[in-house]
Amino acid sequence: MTETSPDQTVPDAPVIDKDNWQDADNVRWSFQHVDQVLPTTPISRGTGPVAQLPADLQDLGSVEVPKTEFSEARSVRSVIEASDTDAWLVMHNGTVLTEEYFSTMGPGTEHLLMSVSKSLVGTVAGVLAGAGDLDPSRLVTEYVPELAASGYAGATIRHILDMRSGIKFSENYLDPQSEVRQIEEAIGWSETKPAGQPTGMYDFLTTLEAKSEHGGVYEYRSCETDVLGWVCEKIAGESMQTLMSRVLWSRIGAERDALIATDQYGVGMFDGGINTTLRDLARFGYLYSNRGVSLTGEQVVPTSWVGDTLTGDADIRQAFADGPDDNRMPGGMYHNQFWFPFPDSHAFLALGIHGQMIYMNPGANFVGVKLSSWGLPQDARKLFPTIRAFDALAKSVSAPVVD
Repeated sequence: MTETSPDQTVPDAPVIDKDNWQDADNVRWSFQHVDQVLPTTPISRGTGPVAQLPADLQDLGSVEVPKTEFSEARSVRSVIEASDTDAWLVMHNGTVLTEEYFSTMGPGTEHLLMSVSKSLVGTVAGVLAGAGDLDPSRLVTEYVPELAASGYAGATIRHILDMRSGIKFSENYLDPQSEVRQIEEAIGWSETKPAGQPTGMYDFLTTLEAKSEHGGVYEYRSCETDVLGWVCEKIAGESMQTLMSRVLWSRIGAERDALIATDQYGVGMFDGGINTTLRDLARFGYLYSNRGVSLTGEQVVPTSWVGDTLTGDADIRQAFADGPDDNRMPGGMYHNQFWFPFPDSHAFLALGIHGQMIYMNPGANFVGVKLSSWGLPQDARKLFPTIRAFDALAKSVSAPVVD
């Protein structure tokens, strides 16, 4: 069903600034008004036709979600209501079956995607690779010589696509001294900025050091996507905003321009700064459930890149298993900036902190999108029931059943 449902009250805009916009009490408002907190630049949808989203609206809330490590068996509706949902949508065979908005979120609201942005940047890299402009086996420094004196010397594009560089970078969101918080200070996502620290995205990336050999185990590092974005910009000779519009956003039949938050120099926050609507995010997700072909029928992502993304290999899975992160995804992998949570499933994910998700199941031609405002950046009690809810929905609406 398409509807707007009442939910908790949102804070008034004037009390929110760069030092508190990511606080638990503020994220619901700030994730829907990023352009009022941070500098942003449009990612143009171009002038092409909007890809229509045919609808066969159904109430899927009663579908049962099996028991997980984090919750008893319950309904999809219970999962949605218990996980700070701002909006969610289910699409099967290109038809919308459920579309629902809560509180101030609506069809035209551009919501911050956080690290779902990584999957969009990874897709841009895939388009460049398909055109022969980017070679994943080449060194990062061949494209960005400015990183030659940094820890990225010797790392390949493949290493950063799969987060297997040896860079020292803590992703501990609750530690104000972690590198993931330092990068926010450098790009202006926080007013707090210690004296002598890097200014701007590029400047920050040049300061990173290696702690181990490149090509080892997987470790989640947001800086990998920022380097990947810089590589793409160097190859194209244009900003990510312009590049993503040209090779991706203007080709999926998007309804609205997307936005990307930028640093003080106009450089995009590639790893987590993209904002878009629920429907346009579903249009993007559809690419990966349809061999890279958009709802308008255009081959946007090369089939070879989609195939490589979905396949991976034993080495990638082993690197994921041996990594230090507690992902609770045994047998899974991280590949080409996407998550593959289970070895026995066709499903894979684009994920962002505070509950942003695209769930894609090409075997079922199924896409689920959920935008949220969790109080904590990471919350397994909300993440895994949501994944299993989309699993259950994919099985429920598909024939034959595909795991």
